[in-house]
Amino acid sequence: MRHFLRSKRGLLVQAVGAALLAHSSGASALGLMQAYEAALKNDSVYRAAYYAKEAGKENRVLGRSGLLPSISASYNGSKAKSEITSNGHSVNQDYISRSSSVQVRQTLVNFDALARYKQGVLQTEYSEAVFLSESQQAAMRVVGAYIEVLFKQDQLALAKSERDTYVERMKVNDRMLEKGEGTRTDMLETRARLDVAEAAVLEAEDNLAATRLGLQAIVGADVNLGELDPLTPAFHRPPEDKLGLEGWQRLVMESNNEVRARKLGVEIGQQEINKQRSGHFPRLDAVASYGKSDSDTINTINQSSTTRSIGFQLTVPIYAGGAVSASTRQAVANREKAKADLQTEIDKAMLELNKDYDSLVSSVKKIEALMKAVDSGKLLVQATEQSIKGGVRINLDLLDAQRQLSATVRDLAQARYTYILSYLKLRAASGTLSSSDVREMAGYFR
Repeated sequence: MRHFLRSKRGLLVQAVGAALLAHSSGASALGLMQAYEAALKNDSVYRAAYYAKEAGKENRVLGRSGLLPSISASYNGSKAKSEITSNGHSVNQDYISRSSSVQVRQTLVNFDALARYKQGVLQTEYSEAVFLSESQQAAMRVVGAYIEVLFKQDQLALAKSERDTYVERMKVNDRMLEKGEGTRTDMLETRARLDVAEAAVLEAEDNLAATRLGLQAIVGADVNLGELDPLTPAFHRPPEDKLGLEGWQRLVMESNNEVRARKLGVEIGQQEINKQRSGHFPRLDAVASYGKSDSDTINTINQSSTTRSIGFQLTVPIYAGGAVSASTRQAVANREKAKADLQTEIDKAMLELNKDYDSLVSSVKKIEALMKAVDSGKLLVQATEQSIKGGVRINLDLLDAQRQLSATVRDLAQARYTYILSYLKLRAASGTLSSSDVREMAGYFR
């Protein structure tokens, strides 16, 4: 194959073959793993998910705070001027009044605080599950965008190959017309197809430019198309799937982060019900205080007092205008909605799983079939070259054979791309996709 690509007659197919199979020679090549690492630093969607997770971590602390002691202190100082009148006599008194106090409160029985604590723990776990899901989606975005750019390059190379075929056909038609062996109809037909091919090249260039911009937005840097690592020809046979459909389905129910987040949403809804119902329950606190005052009132001028107290405070709710019952019913409805959302997420995950698994299985068969087709195409090109030397075929026949081989090579690459994406989607659906999986797939891009 390499000898064929280097041959003079293989220049047209070389453009496609280089885009699909050649090793990138750029010193600063943007490999798949480098693109993934850059995306983790610059992808705005991923960064938003990260900070949302950081904010969600504080829900555990916020919920726990209601069960821990609270300490408050106060100080008051003022300068007072007073006039005391008694039996027609007035006495002016100027004095400074000071008071300070410290209070410690520890909840003993507080169903609201207990529900808030449990809810805070669940909300922290929920934010972590959402972040893990977004992390996997970030990996899928960058791998998908990277592969999309490579495939658009393949399509552009093929479009140029087809255009060049019609250019060569135009030359053949000109020579045949000069010799009286061709017709003007053939000329017009070839010209029309050439115009369509030119339009296809322009469209392929626009599509490539758009996908390049999409990859740039994810990695946060300019992308030089010549620096991307193409899919290596070493990717002949994909790794064998040992789990099977049932194994993947089991993993989805156990580890899928979207499903896990929805399950946590149901539990959060249950704690919200408990929190609202606690509005009917009493609250018991232990309260300790220390206070000191100087000249607190006009009757205690030049007197100081120190007060220490410790005891219990019981608060019993009686009636709140029906707010507690209404908020409880509202929380119950929200929990039932969360259950419905959970089932919807499970159904969605299973549907996507079945699609990706079918795509994975069919991609393996396509890869095997197209590999055979590529081998046959190479033999056809070689046979056509020999026929041209013997005067049986013309150069146009070789161009057609080369174009057909280029299309087959492109289809083989697309089948491989599809396998890689389907495999990573299955890993993401099962909640097991990690950077090591991306690194494994990056090994096929060199």
